[in-house]
Amino acid sequence: MVLILFNKPFGVLCQFTPEPNGPPRPTLADFIKRPGVYPAGRLDHDSEGLLLLTDDGRLQARITDPRYKAPKTYLVQVEGEPDEAALEALRRGVRLKDGMTLPAKAERIDPPDLWPRDPPVRFRKTVPDCWIALTIHEGRNRQVRRMTAAVGHPTLRLVRWRVGEWSLDGLAQGESREV
Repeated sequence: MVLILFNKPFGVLCQFTPEPNGPPRPTLADFIKRPGVYPAGRLDHDSEGLLLLTDDGRLQARITDPRYKAPKTYLVQVEGEPDEAALEALRRGVRLKDGMTLPAKAERIDPPDLWPRDPPVRFRKTVPDCWIALTIHEGRNRQVRRMTAAVGHPTLRLVRWRVGEWSLDGLAQGESREV
């Protein structure tokens, strides 16, 4: 069994082949040279952080299947400064178009010491931003972005820091490590 932790950069597609009709974008093949591994879950091209790749179908299912509710922790830079009511709404679960989310762990954090993003997040002098750590147990399409928007604080930058027991600790952007 192979398990690879990869710190996916912004703009990289979570697949090994380019989109046939889309603009040229980097793919996992530009970073992962180990044959026979596949992503366990995905991160949108505009999200960064931890992506797990494995050659073990059972492990892949255990990581991604909602029945196992593997916790996923995201560091999220949001527009505005969420108050306790907004954080409490995230903790209880928010209503999205596809139904209620499960309760999440949500807290404000100091800006994390992360690599610079390319391109940088837009900066607006008149609109403050802050960081939250959000831990969810689901994996709906663009869920974290939709959750923060639902409480009035759109996501500016999204970095998945942890999935289950695995984290980005010690892994630079674009690097991978086999565990």
